[in-house]
Amino acid sequence: MNTFVQEIGLYLRMIKFSHSVFALPFALTGALLAASGIPSSRQIFWIVVAMLGARTGAMGLNRIVDRKIDKKNPRTQGREIPSGKIRLRDAAIFTAISLVVFISAAYNLNSLCVRLSPLAILVLILYSYTKRFTWMSHFVLGTAISFAPLGAWIAVRGTFDMRILPLSIAVIFWLAGFDVLYALQDMEFDRMHGLFSIPQKFGPKKALTIARLCHGLALLFLIATGLLFDRGVFYWGGMVTITALFLREHSLVKPDDLSKLNMAFFNMNGYISMTVFCFTLMDFLIWPLACFAFPASLLLS
Repeated sequence: MNTFVQEIGLYLRMIKFSHSVFALPFALTGALLAASGIPSSRQIFWIVVAMLGARTGAMGLNRIVDRKIDKKNPRTQGREIPSGKIRLRDAAIFTAISLVVFISAAYNLNSLCVRLSPLAILVLILYSYTKRFTWMSHFVLGTAISFAPLGAWIAVRGTFDMRILPLSIAVIFWLAGFDVLYALQDMEFDRMHGLFSIPQKFGPKKALTIARLCHGLALLFLIATGLLFDRGVFYWGGMVTITALFLREHSLVKPDDLSKLNMAFFNMNGYISMTVFCFTLMDFLIWPLACFAFPASLLLS
């Protein structure tokens, strides 16, 4: 039993399961907007399954493709595949099963989700190779993650609607911004081994400026989402909170001091994605009740 639990733990560490907190809340936010409230329990279940399957498959694929690079990098050589804790064949089987789970979830949602699932997988495959030939890889990763709210919208509605695009674009810039920060720690390694990233190409100071610009644009597109969907006071309270979180995130990382990078990368961005979802959820659950109660209280006074 202990061996089985340890094996599960190895695979969860390989795919950084805790990082699911980044994309899943945006998928659920897209589902809320699509349903103009709470989607059905069936839709929520299959959206979550699809997200976990896609993300697990993507991370597994990335670890397989990068295994030789990871073995050379002192920061990553302890990862499960390069260290030999997980065999390449087993990782490939695990990844294939995860992508089958993703496609099965799409099948249980609607026909458009099924037809678009190969495109999502193609982008996930493409990302794993982009840092070998372009410093725009951060935006390719952002595009892959932006399918979370877009896919959830299609899962609920069964159709595409331009109104969901600002939220998806916000995810692209949000993800690209913090991935640039994350890439700062591998800047010298990337230069030595012919890999591409924004820090490798532009240096740490310009990379930080680009990351800040990305997050500024992400905030603007989140605001545009709120305007398009005519959201209430809780959503806008979330935007104020997210602004503070972005400011805090960028105060933690300096060109000559990356000691707080992990806090900026994981903590702040986990808080940001959860804030978008939680405040959007409160906006749908609480704000209508407040709007109903307020005029009623006036009539009773």
